[in-house]
Amino acid sequence: MAQQKAADVRRLSDENLDKEISEAYRALFTLRFQHASRQLENYRELRSARRKIARLRTIKRERELEAAGQE
Repeated sequence: MAQQKAADVRRLSDENLDKEISEAYRALFTLRFQHASRQLENYRELRSARRKIARLRTIKRERELEAAGQE
């Protein structure tokens, strides 16, 4: 899993950011399923997946607050 930095994520458009969030949730589901069925070899991927989702959602929330502040 390649680690995305916050600066890279901020360059994404709103549509691409939403797409990244849904893909990250899908990947987390897959990792959880693999963990439950004991097929996951590197359990630290769960942590990085959760952090990626948090990073993406934080940036999305920053954009929402910025848009609300401009109104």
